[in-house]
Amino acid sequence: MSWEERITIDPAVLQGKSVIKGTRLAVEFIVDLLAQDWTRDEVLHNYPDISVEDINACLQYASALLHAERVYPLPR
Repeated sequence: MSWEERITIDPAVLQGKSVIKGTRLAVEFIVDLLAQDWTRDEVLHNYPDISVEDINACLQYASALLHAERVYPLPR
């Protein structure tokens, strides 16, 4: 399953931040929880409306953004 099936961006929801479809949980929020050493089970327990697939989609989305990132050195 690709992240596109589970992540949405809607200007009317959280000012256009990427969220898990059908929720107001931002991708960055879920990634932040995982970065703070929350386990997937802890996330699922505290946010029972999402699934393991939603968490995976958040990570896939974050990975896609990082892969698309381009750095251009500034001329001196």
